[in-house]
Amino acid sequence: MTPLKIDFDKGTLILQNVPDEIESQLPDILWDERTLTYRAPAYRYRHIVSQLLAHNIHYEDTARQFTIKHFDNQKTVSPYPYQSEAIDAWHANGKRGVISLPTGAGKTFIAILLIADTQRPTLVHVPTIDLMHQWSDVLKEHFGKEVGLYGGGQHELHDLTVTTYQSAVMHAPHYGNRFGFAIFDECHHLPGDQYQYAAISSIAPFRLGLTATPERVDGKERRLYALVGDCCYEAKVQELSGKTLSPYRVVTIAVDMKDTERIQYEAARRTYLNFLKQARINMGAPKGWQTFLWKSSQSEAGRTAFKAYLTQKQLSFASTTKQEWVWKLIQRHRGDRIIIFTQDNDTAYQLGRHFILPVLTHQTKPKERNSFLNGFRDGTYSILVTSKVLNEGVDVPEANVAIIVSGSGSVREHVQRLGRILRKREGKQAVLYELISKRTSEQFVNKRRRQHHAYQSKS
Repeated sequence: MTPLKIDFDKGTLILQNVPDEIESQLPDILWDERTLTYRAPAYRYRHIVSQLLAHNIHYEDTARQFTIKHFDNQKTVSPYPYQSEAIDAWHANGKRGVISLPTGAGKTFIAILLIADTQRPTLVHVPTIDLMHQWSDVLKEHFGKEVGLYGGGQHELHDLTVTTYQSAVMHAPHYGNRFGFAIFDECHHLPGDQYQYAAISSIAPFRLGLTATPERVDGKERRLYALVGDCCYEAKVQELSGKTLSPYRVVTIAVDMKDTERIQYEAARRTYLNFLKQARINMGAPKGWQTFLWKSSQSEAGRTAFKAYLTQKQLSFASTTKQEWVWKLIQRHRGDRIIIFTQDNDTAYQLGRHFILPVLTHQTKPKERNSFLNGFRDGTYSILVTSKVLNEGVDVPEANVAIIVSGSGSVREHVQRLGRILRKREGKQAVLYELISKRTSEQFVNKRRRQHHAYQSKS
């Protein structure tokens, strides 16, 4: 009898000579009329092989292009009890799954221990170039091996390789059978319409997702769990605060606008809301924002309403009173390391010019960016202003004060910003300030955000 054959082809599996009695047991296989073979997404490799073994089906496997590799951790650091619990939970879940821990709780160290334990060529996925280089340095430090980089113009594959999600989407169909262990850092990004193909195109049987907040506003964390494995371990900020994370408090400061700004805000808000009413747009609907963008572009009244929307947002985000409070807090925390967060680049640069502070945005060039970050770490700069680039991934353990001048309604964003100041240090007391403009939509956003567990029992 001709054995069943499994091969890898551009992010998919080709199955030939599939017996009739097993066809219905194999997940997601479809007949391909072009090649007269069955096909399945590459990520179904483990499920398919498991079914073949369970049914005692002999098969030839030319899909897998990896073998056992020995990775010896050269640093003898013992895990915290919760890290050991997370590792045990991942093993119990079949060496698959998402581990959810607060920023600063040592997710990367857990990954290092699992790489040494799993002993398979490993591909680490990250959302940014900065994180790619950060992971590369950590892997070299622990394993003393050359680390491949795939992203930012670099295309080197080694048994330990770090890639950006964006590069993996484009290139995983070509190397998706070379790695047995796939790690997805900041894995809440993975379920995106494009990024998920980084996981779909890989046959890696062992998978680990790392994040502080797996939940997504669109509910697509279910897709994350389907591609990586269920959330097998979670620890909350309060559980680790004062132990492996610095103790912290969250302070919300509600500020009044100046009279002139309040008048401008109310006028812009009325123009915006009147247009929504006349155009019958429900901004709370799933596609409310897209509908507003489309309808506002169709007429002069719509374009005026869109400008009004931007005006009222900008006034609430960066009022004069907020700037005055930023200065008060800077004076209050002289000698501390402060990160000032804004929702947009314009506000960040405005604050930078006003207080003569270094500003980090997506527009900052790499050389200047590294200079600012290194200066902050060694104390040359005690304050950094940023829009979103420090929300996740960048390690700034020296920071102990965060001032959120403005932000989105995303709970994840604010938990990530809190995480930037929670790295443990002797005697460190972290504090996060939120500046909220009174009688604006910011108050409603803040109320919803504070329902997250990171804010509970904190003042």
